[in-house]
Amino acid sequence: MTSQRTRDRLIERLRDKKIHNESVLEVMRSTPRHIFVDEAMATRAYEDTALPIGSGQTISQPYIVARMTEALLDAGPLEKVLEIGTGSGYQTAILSRLVKRVYSVERIEALQQQARLRFQELGLRNIRLHYSDGNWGWDQYAPYDGILVTAAPAKVPKPLFDQLKIGGRLVIPVGEQEGAQHLLVVTRTEEGFDSETLDLVSFVPLLGGRG
Repeated sequence: MTSQRTRDRLIERLRDKKIHNESVLEVMRSTPRHIFVDEAMATRAYEDTALPIGSGQTISQPYIVARMTEALLDAGPLEKVLEIGTGSGYQTAILSRLVKRVYSVERIEALQQQARLRFQELGLRNIRLHYSDGNWGWDQYAPYDGILVTAAPAKVPKPLFDQLKIGGRLVIPVGEQEGAQHLLVVTRTEEGFDSETLDLVSFVPLLGGRG
């Protein structure tokens, strides 16, 4: 169930759902999603579905990973991206092969440690990890060309607006009710922020503090 043929079928499903960015599709084809889930879940790794990863968190549905990544890259190549919510590390790994540097924040230390080992296994060396509250962003390396958030706040945290460079894009699910959250693309302009809704989505909530 982790064969290349199985991965190829997933990519065809993403094409059927109107994912068009060939770079995103190729990176998802070649990234081993099964190493980002527990061994008991490995046979389901290439289904287009979210899966539990422990600590009340999930690895996102591949379509959502592709949709958010494609939306982030739509404006062109990115040098420096902030990710809020490392989780299993799967979305981080996809980003790391498409942008120059990824800075990823996680509030659950056990998940961060597992993700770090996976990045080492894959030889991904352009990822920096930070154990912190994602609502604060990561001011040390701001401003960012892009910010991608993998959990849903009730409203966009102000630090994420502040840490986005002019011309940069923020891709974030917003809303309190799972299944009725709005996936937003927010672009920072000289005058302020322009927002567009892409989809209705279902994400775990963006919690504060450290877990």
